[in-house]
Amino acid sequence: MSAAEIPEQLRAHVIVCGLHGVGLRIIEQLHAAGESVVVVDDDPDPRLLRVIADWSVPHLAASAQRATTLTAAGLDGAAALVCVEPSDLHNLEIALQARRLRPDLRVVVQLRNLAVGRAVARVTGAGSVLDVASLAAPAFVEACLSRRPHALDIAGQEFRVIEESVQTAGTLRELFGDLAPIAVVPADGSQVQICPGRDLPVAAGDRIVVVGTQQDLDRRPHPAPQPRPGALLRRRRNALIVAWRYLASFARETDRGLRVTVAALASLAVVSTLLLSLAYRTPGRSHIGPLDSLYFTTETLTTVGFGDFAFGGTSPWLRVWGIALMILGATLVTITYALLTNLLVSRRIEQSLGRQQITRMHGHVILIGLGSVGLRVLEALVAEGQQVVVLDRDENNRYLANARALDVPVIIADSTTPGALASANLRAARAVAVLTSSDLANIETSLAVDELLGERRDLVPVVMRVFDRQLAQTIEGSFGFRNVRSTSALAAPWFVGAALGLDILSTFYVQSEPLLLGRLTIATAGGLQGRTMLDLSARTRVLAISRAREDGRLEHPPRRDTRFEGGDQAYLIGPYEELLQVLRRDQRA
Repeated sequence: MSAAEIPEQLRAHVIVCGLHGVGLRIIEQLHAAGESVVVVDDDPDPRLLRVIADWSVPHLAASAQRATTLTAAGLDGAAALVCVEPSDLHNLEIALQARRLRPDLRVVVQLRNLAVGRAVARVTGAGSVLDVASLAAPAFVEACLSRRPHALDIAGQEFRVIEESVQTAGTLRELFGDLAPIAVVPADGSQVQICPGRDLPVAAGDRIVVVGTQQDLDRRPHPAPQPRPGALLRRRRNALIVAWRYLASFARETDRGLRVTVAALASLAVVSTLLLSLAYRTPGRSHIGPLDSLYFTTETLTTVGFGDFAFGGTSPWLRVWGIALMILGATLVTITYALLTNLLVSRRIEQSLGRQQITRMHGHVILIGLGSVGLRVLEALVAEGQQVVVLDRDENNRYLANARALDVPVIIADSTTPGALASANLRAARAVAVLTSSDLANIETSLAVDELLGERRDLVPVVMRVFDRQLAQTIEGSFGFRNVRSTSALAAPWFVGAALGLDILSTFYVQSEPLLLGRLTIATAGGLQGRTMLDLSARTRVLAISRAREDGRLEHPPRRDTRFEGGDQAYLIGPYEELLQVLRRDQRA
């Protein structure tokens, strides 16, 4: 479409620069929310062009880096501009150009370089610079660690999202009191109910996701866990098993020459200790004990010689033994030191290059695919104190240096082959994160991992990254994977919210449904002025309201008859479609 074909009456629209990756999902969500959109991209994917054509979204085939292109896209009347080109440099140039032409324009820009992003945010405003990888990474980390509680920061107060199984039938109000229910996962496998009412009856076995402050959670009685019989004994036994496995793996990885030398040195020490305890006599003509014999042998082998024992006054054959012991001991000790130094240096070099087999790691996370998303997940896992093994097929990957700087072992191999997964010690892993940039490679790798896990597949979460949200749901239903995450579903709402004026504070999954926590400032004389909680969508939950007239006092939990007032900040949770509808309703005068 040319500039002349863009409707002249287009006003308060959103300009999206870039039809690649998350750009398509941003356009889709804006269109679904009823917003007018103009797409600018001089090298779009023809397949994606056909998709936005079905939505009747105009496309301008020109470079957004030129001022004339932005003007032709209706920059003067636009409400916001979103820069999601594949190149950080292009996004930076477009954002600064738009800001120069329209200083009052709301600009949202995708930048992978965090340092550059912080600098740009000082120009474009707080919350205007976003990184897809950083936004999506927390959801992958939570899935890897099977972490159920999810922390939310609401006006400086911590709320927690927890998931509990229902023990006895009843209503949500009877079972959970003031805790706000945000999802019910029925035990019979039926559809998940989002933001149900508190009077909804639930059955034993259903899983309920609720949110509340720590005080609200503490008010609920929880029986103290009783120590199981033999728990302390099992912990000690597990510690011994771990120590034995570490020593065994170390022995397997040592050079045969070192093992032979150490064995010879130990044998020589044993023979000498026995011989001295039987034949050596002190000046007082008394025998020395086994401990003194071992001490004398160690002195001789290490060429220390404190002078408390000596071979000078002994029989000739014992002096000959002393000569042999000193020569053989010095030789064996020197060889042992040399081989041990060589082993330690070799292990360090192999670890830094990522070529050694990770045989001594247990309870680690295998991260497959070290792209921008993989790097952010890796950094978060390391910050959590987790052991991680990276598996990537590209030896020229620019992020490998980052992984090695974190002291994380890297294996260069094809993740779809059993040998590569075995070298990452899959049988002892606690989770596998498949995060390459190819959906097909991720599916193929996850299926290979699932097959190799065998009976452990229910214990080891396989977290898969895909682009499309619908594809993620299809994979979960077809192959039985429970942790399929769409980066676009996680990141796109942040861009849409920033463009339209809705602050997205957090995203997380309930089953396969991504939920968002958003902060909405109620417009004076807007569509929500004076409205009550009952007027909102049934799939949206208001967790708290910061009252503008009361210096930001946090009202929690709001009741059904609580009314919104201009200037209040409402904290809402729900699917992104519902939150955007609430935003549009508030903006409607």
